[in-house]
Amino acid sequence: MPDQKAHLHTCPGGLVLPGNKSVSTALPIVGPVIPARLTLPLQQHIGGPSNLLVSPGESVKKGQPLSIASEYISAPVHAPTSGTVVDIGNYPVPHPSGMQAQCVILETDGRDERFQPHHGTEHYSQLEPYNLRGRIREAGIVGLGGAGFPTPVKLNPGPGREIDLLIINGIECEPYITCDDMLMREAADEIIGGLQIIRHALQVRECIIALEDNKPEAITAIENAIETSDNQHIRVSAIPAVYPSGGERQLIRILTGLEVPTQGLPSDIGIICHNVATIAAVYRAIVEHEPLISRIVTITGAGVVQPRNIRALIGTPISELVEQCDGYTEGVERLIMGGPMMGFALPSDHLPVIKTTNCLIAATRDEMPPPRPAIACIRCGECARACPASLLPQQLYWHAKNSDFDKAQDYKLFDCIECGCCAYVCPSHIPLVQYYRYAKTEIWALEQEREKSERARRRHDFRLKRLEQIKQERAQRLQHKKDALKKTVRKDEDPRKAAIQAALERVHAKKISSGDVAKNVDNLTNEQSKMIDEVDRRRSKKQDSPRETRH
Repeated sequence: MPDQKAHLHTCPGGLVLPGNKSVSTALPIVGPVIPARLTLPLQQHIGGPSNLLVSPGESVKKGQPLSIASEYISAPVHAPTSGTVVDIGNYPVPHPSGMQAQCVILETDGRDERFQPHHGTEHYSQLEPYNLRGRIREAGIVGLGGAGFPTPVKLNPGPGREIDLLIINGIECEPYITCDDMLMREAADEIIGGLQIIRHALQVRECIIALEDNKPEAITAIENAIETSDNQHIRVSAIPAVYPSGGERQLIRILTGLEVPTQGLPSDIGIICHNVATIAAVYRAIVEHEPLISRIVTITGAGVVQPRNIRALIGTPISELVEQCDGYTEGVERLIMGGPMMGFALPSDHLPVIKTTNCLIAATRDEMPPPRPAIACIRCGECARACPASLLPQQLYWHAKNSDFDKAQDYKLFDCIECGCCAYVCPSHIPLVQYYRYAKTEIWALEQEREKSERARRRHDFRLKRLEQIKQERAQRLQHKKDALKKTVRKDEDPRKAAIQAALERVHAKKISSGDVAKNVDNLTNEQSKMIDEVDRRRSKKQDSPRETRH
């Protein structure tokens, strides 16, 4: 039997919500259907987008990498089946903003040819932890609980950090979502196998598998898998079905009584937490050598004929999954990705399934009526009582509404997990979470601008410093030249006197030259003088006589 309340701690706030889960657990999980076309966004995770490895017109096979991680916090994307890349461009993706992103459009060929032969290993214990992290990174595995944080990063807590406890999160506290419940029922062996791989990668001994006490079938399946594998060090803990007990910080507090520091990580207190679907994906990547190319998705709500769970290829159009559930009912009005508390509405069912798509709710108007108009806050305090993070949502609301972001941060805005408990209980129907998201977005934008300005200031200061350094270097070179010139002159000699003396010496040399000419003239003989006089006389006579005229 799983450990019960004797080992559990209390957590503030929270809500007991109607589950609406049994409608999608009546049927077993069905395998993937290969659609005619897949849309594969290059960024389906927290972190930087991946870099392309293929081009239009290229043929690819199942499991072939289409991109490679661009940075440490990033993840590659793989081809879910064989086919041809027909386009690469911006296409709509599932996102609260309705944004577009760069996608690879793959036209499938139906052959499902594998990229390379199976060379997985069951002897993972013979691999070093860094080798396991490398294989998990190459497989493109990210957190499948909804956040999409790259798994190999969480498996590398950093030097000097020892992990004492590994928590496997099987909590599905939001209504309607049952994909993890069905996974634990039908693939408990994969979860236990993946857990052992993660244990080896983290070198941790103590493990807890946490799930809600309203999942008896999943509890039984996990316990049987533990007994079969003879892993007595793994503990199963069933906790009350209170929303949002599946939050990472809330679950750690319930199981251990410890609190993750503000702006800190679970690894700061020696704990790592992974979702059960992520653990199963690790098993498939290491043992079966299959990258993350599919996941289980819950298709539910009163807007579909037959709710159920489907293992869908990444990139499959949502409309294809609805067709596998026998289509829509007449009263369908909205399509929501995720749960009713933290999910968001989709504008179309032509959007693709991505790695973080855990649930799709086709809701009718009676099932999920549109929100009522908000009225003034009556200061009832219900939001504070429901907050699982022990915040003051009313104060956060006022400061976010007035764009007083410094005050909002003083009230620990970024400790808010956006669970929606405050908005759910608000009698004034104020969309509190939307205000908090707005404030966070504005603060992040301001931080980016501030960081950009700081970088520009540092570049300017560096330029000024460099110019000053160049000026000093030029002055030093000039000074060295002057010093070298001074060394050529005797220390006791005045350079001006030296210049004057040189000029006097040049004048004296000219005088000597003139004296030599006169001396040479005096030394002429008398006969030579007579000859010179006779030549001069003839010249003068010739010039004085008139020229003869010829007739």
